[in-house]
Amino acid sequence: MRQKTAIRAAAAGIAALLTATACSSQRGEEDAGTAADGACKGQQTTGITDKSIKLGGVYPLSGPASAYGTISKGVSAYFKYINAEKGGIDGRKVEFIVRDDGYQPPKAVEETRRLVEKEKVFAVFQTLGTPSTATVWDYLNRQKVPQPFVATGASMWGTDTKHPWTTGWQPNYVAESRMYGDYLKDEKPKAKVAVLYQNDDFGKDLLGGFKQAVKGSKIKVVAEESYEVTDPSVSAQMANLARSRADVLLNITTPKFGSQALAADAKNAKWNPLHIVNSVSSSTSVLQPVGFKNVQGVVSATYFKDPADPQWADDAEMKAYRKALKKYEPEAEPSIQLNAYGWAVASSLHKAIDAMECPTREGLRDAVRNLKDVKVDMLLPGVTLATGPDDGFPIETMQMMRFKGERWRLFGEPLDTRKEFGPVTD
Repeated sequence: MRQKTAIRAAAAGIAALLTATACSSQRGEEDAGTAADGACKGQQTTGITDKSIKLGGVYPLSGPASAYGTISKGVSAYFKYINAEKGGIDGRKVEFIVRDDGYQPPKAVEETRRLVEKEKVFAVFQTLGTPSTATVWDYLNRQKVPQPFVATGASMWGTDTKHPWTTGWQPNYVAESRMYGDYLKDEKPKAKVAVLYQNDDFGKDLLGGFKQAVKGSKIKVVAEESYEVTDPSVSAQMANLARSRADVLLNITTPKFGSQALAADAKNAKWNPLHIVNSVSSSTSVLQPVGFKNVQGVVSATYFKDPADPQWADDAEMKAYRKALKKYEPEAEPSIQLNAYGWAVASSLHKAIDAMECPTREGLRDAVRNLKDVKVDMLLPGVTLATGPDDGFPIETMQMMRFKGERWRLFGEPLDTRKEFGPVTD
């Protein structure tokens, strides 16, 4: 809670420095043009015309979380494919501008301002990371610029009703932690759990959700170690956790540290816990450096199709994805899940834009908040998008998976965590 307060305080401080610019830019956007018809008249049409849509995205293309940067390749491939082979979105060609914040909140502010005030984007799509997103959402909501489908599962994006222009996309971390708690109740009902977590809202959200999920059971968290995103490694933390002799390790990390934790676990012959890795570090790009033979039996959860899974080889959407990635982003590896993630979230935005009643920023805001079981072909069967005015969590259904051989294998059935456990409210 102190971390969340600190992030919001920092965001407020930075926002205060932007007030004069924000206000003048807001007036400029409102004067930029109006929709022609009825209820749409007077709404913001900055960044959108009858023939084009300009979108901006902020990703860590460099820095400690740079592994996430490849998501932008999947997004870019989707929009290039739609532009070249489908005539754009409703006849509008998409221009997607990517900026690098190095996973640094002050840099995220700088790049977001550039997208809004200089590039005049229609929406800031897919800001990545909880700290960066938290630092800019006050600014974007004051500017009335849509911030759809942020690439972070922090629960605040769905529970906060004061920021209607911002929405999440992936399952929130509390919902994900419920999956792991539910799984352990069946698999290891008396588990002793050691936890490695990132010391920010991401890590604390997932850890707090897990503790709540196992409350009242015989599953106990017996050891916790945190790390900072600026730390060089987590070897000391892993050594401390190994001394706990826990029979489950819950790995709540971003990719760099996820690889380190998996490697440390593999090297410790005296400790062999069931290893649960959170979804944001479950990509094969995280596991491969450790060696696939060293990550056998690791467990995680997912909600979109794995391009490395042969069961999707003849899937029409997977074929389109692979062909487009090779053609439009040839340096990106199709089998990397983060690229498929980018494709899936870009396809989700396409659906939201199609659903706009007004081709305006307000129209996109309202469409994103009114998704009714929308099917996105890259998501797992049974997983759809659904939101409401007070519900910014589009995806709350996941399925467990286990790593075997050289790929993840799904097991069990998709679980709608909202129906199973109730809504996430805090």
